[in-house]
Amino acid sequence: MYFLGRKGYFCVLMRHLYSLLISLFHALLPVLGVFVKSLKEFYQVRRGIFNVLEEKLSAQDQTIWVHAASLGEYEQAVPVLEELRAKYEDYKIVLTFFSPSGYTVKKATPLADVVTYLPLDTKRNAQRFVKLVKPELAIFVKYEFWPNYLNTLQKLKAPTLLVSGVFRADQPFFKFYGRWMTQSLRAFDYFFHQNSSSLNQLQQLGFKNAEVSGDTRFDRVHRQLSYDNFLPEIERFKGTDLLLVCGSTWPEDIALLSGFINTASGIKILIAPHKVDEDRIQELEHVLKRPCKRFSDLQSDKNYEANILIVDAIGFLSKIYAYADLAYVGGAAGTTGLHNILEPATFGVPIITGTHIEKFPEAQDLRTLAGLFTVANAEETTALLQKLTNDANFRLKTGIISGNFISNNTGATPKIMAYIDQTLTA
Repeated sequence: MYFLGRKGYFCVLMRHLYSLLISLFHALLPVLGVFVKSLKEFYQVRRGIFNVLEEKLSAQDQTIWVHAASLGEYEQAVPVLEELRAKYEDYKIVLTFFSPSGYTVKKATPLADVVTYLPLDTKRNAQRFVKLVKPELAIFVKYEFWPNYLNTLQKLKAPTLLVSGVFRADQPFFKFYGRWMTQSLRAFDYFFHQNSSSLNQLQQLGFKNAEVSGDTRFDRVHRQLSYDNFLPEIERFKGTDLLLVCGSTWPEDIALLSGFINTASGIKILIAPHKVDEDRIQELEHVLKRPCKRFSDLQSDKNYEANILIVDAIGFLSKIYAYADLAYVGGAAGTTGLHNILEPATFGVPIITGTHIEKFPEAQDLRTLAGLFTVANAEETTALLQKLTNDANFRLKTGIISGNFISNNTGATPKIMAYIDQTLTA
C-alpha cells in the first residue's frame, strides 16, 4: 500500500516488471516451443523479421508503419492504406501483424511494401524495430497497445495515430493494476475513435487530443459495392432461389443452425466455416444430414444438384454476401468473437448472430435499429429463419435497415487522411 499511494513510483515499477516478464518470456520461447506447438510457431515465424527489414528497407527510405493485430484490424486499415498508397508513392509502407490470421492471408497485399509479424514487445525489439523502420508516421488500428513500442516512438518523437479506436471500461487502463499503461498512450499524437463511448472513456484518463471519426470498416465495406463481385460458381448454385449465407461459422454456430439447415425447403444454404482444414470440413459434413457440395468441387463440376454448399476456401466471403438474401454471421454463439457483420449489411441483408455481441458496438447499434437479430438457441434460430424466409416484406424491410446503416456511417477515412496529410506535409 505504501507504493500504491505514490502513483509515479508504482507506474515505473509496473513498467519495469512488464518489461522483465516479457523479456523472460521471449528468452524462454525456444524451450516452451518444445512443449507447446502454438508457441513454437510463434517463435519461428518471428525469427527472421529483422533480416527482412534490413533487406527491404534502406537508410534513405521514407516509411509509414501501420500495425494491425489481425485480419479484422487489417480490414479497418484498408481504406487508409489505399489512400496512403495513392497519395504517397514515395513512401514505403511497412505493415505488421501480431496474429497469423492476418499475416498468412495478407502477406502479399499490394497495399504494403513490407509485411511482417510484429516482434515481441521487449525493449530491445522495440528499439531495434523502430530504428530500422524509422517511421515518418506510425498508425495503430483499433485497440492493440504495446507499451515498449509506444514508449520508443514517443522518445523518438515519431508522429503516432490510433485509428478506429475503441476504449472500454474493462480495459486495463481503467483498472488499478493497469493504470501504469496510461503513460504509453501519451505516445499518440491523436486518437480517432469509432464512437462517442470510446471518446468518453479516453477523456476520463485526461486525454483531449481525440475525436469521433467513425469506423473505417464502414468505408471499407461500402466500397465493396463498386467492386466486381461476380462468382460464377455461386451464381449457378443460387439460381433463382433464396440464399442463406452462414459466414465465418464455428461449431457453436452450427449447433444453432443445424436444425434449420437439415429441414429447410425453398432456400439454398451456403456455409463458410471460419476454419477450412479438412478435419473441420468433414466434421461439418457429418453434422449435416442432407447432401451437400464443396465449393472446390463446383469449379470443375458443372452439373451438380445440391441445396447446401460448403465453402472450403478463404478469400471469397465478402463477394459471396452479394448473393445473400439473409445472413448468419458466426462467432457470437461462443467465445471466439463475432465476425464482420458489416460485409453482409452493405448489401442490404438481414443479419442473425449469437447473443455475445457486448464487445461489438456496431452489432449492438444495428440490433437496436432492427437490422440484426440475436438468437440464443436452436429453436429461436429456426423460428427466425423461417420467418425471414417466408415473410418477404419482413425480410426486405430488415435488409433496407442494414444497408442504410452502412451508408449513414461512412466518412471516417477522409477525416483521418486530412490529419495525415497535414502531418506528412508539415
